[in-house]
Amino acid sequence: MLQIYELILMPWIILGVVIFFILLKISAPYGKFSNTSWGPRIPSQLGWFVMEIISPIAFAYFFLIGDTEKSLVTWIFFLCWVGHYFNRSFIYSFRQQNPARIPLFFVFLAILFNTINGFINGYYLGSMETYTLGYSSNWNFILGVLLFSVGMVINIKSDNILLKLKSQGNGYQIPNGFLYKYVSYPNYLGEILEWTAFALMTWSWAGLSFMVWTMANLIPRAIKGHQWYHQTFDDYPKKRKIIFPFFF
Repeated sequence: MLQIYELILMPWIILGVVIFFILLKISAPYGKFSNTSWGPRIPSQLGWFVMEIISPIAFAYFFLIGDTEKSLVTWIFFLCWVGHYFNRSFIYSFRQQNPARIPLFFVFLAILFNTINGFINGYYLGSMETYTLGYSSNWNFILGVLLFSVGMVINIKSDNILLKLKSQGNGYQIPNGFLYKYVSYPNYLGEILEWTAFALMTWSWAGLSFMVWTMANLIPRAIKGHQWYHQTFDDYPKKRKIIFPFFF
């Protein structure tokens, strides 16, 4: 497996950068950009659950079968990953009251991504790198844990605002409150913070690869979503940034 890991890691990071530019041109076909041109579709709740649950399964499998000594630090990495995806696959998926459907092809691509991403990070932490307890005093670990926690709170709280709006059954509305005062997509901001923090705390190419892919997927979508809001709502706040408060 080491040969596979070394063979795909750098091309995987480069591919993430390429995907960023592709998604600036093509909108990923889910949510407000869902359409029938991508082939058969399945219920959104089912699609999200199936594609998100793959990530913690793949990550946990390669992490647990690895033979490196696993300290408290390593288990914190494990809990960060599994905790995030427990929320995404179980809690978020089943709280959606969304009649929209998601293309099966997109679900397949997401499963492929989550399998490879789970392998790269799970294998690295389970079989390649040993983090001693003393690593917990490193500045990057402390800062990473703090940033991950902040990002997860932002992500969940922002999603809760959107889910509450959708539960009212009035279609798409302008979200307000919390960080929506400053940006159109604080939920994406939170997720970017989480995986930037994960890259920082693990100090690894594996973690960096996920950070690159997260930005490659979410920043273009935030740009297109921000444009959609302005085109759809005449009263959309003009000073609200896209994803990074006061900046972009």
